Amino acid sequence: MMTDPIADMLTRIRNATLARHDRVVLPASRMKRTIADVLKSEGYVVDVADETQDNGFEVLSITLKYGRDRAPAIEGLERISKPGRRVYVRAQDIPKVKSGLGIAVLSTSRGIMSDRQARKVGVGGELLCHVW
Repeated sequence: MMTDPIADMLTRIRNATLARHDRVVLPASRMKRTIADVLKSEGYVVDVADETQDNGFEVLSITLKYGRDRAPAIEGLERISKPGRRVYVRAQDIPKVKSGLGIAVLSTSRGIMSDRQARKVGVGGELLCHVW
């Protein structure tokens, strides 16, 4: 039994970028899909697709983005709020990741969104992870 599926997702993405894989496949869930969509809208991944395996399980396929010399677009991922210690922030207290070069992903009352979107809308929430 997996206790933290978001941390598992981030670890799979981190490992795939370090190994320079073109895509990563992981078990699907609505929250993982939304986090992947935020990464896509912010330009960290190329594509996100839902697929069904031969055995009937739903999986999420994330196509990773690389620059020149196969440098990954995602340099680092860090899980902030964990099952044992939840971290919540107000709209005014949303941190800037790497002085604005990275993003924070938040779970708000209006859905999962990036730190820029949350500041624009004026909502806070649970700080899920940092991506840079």
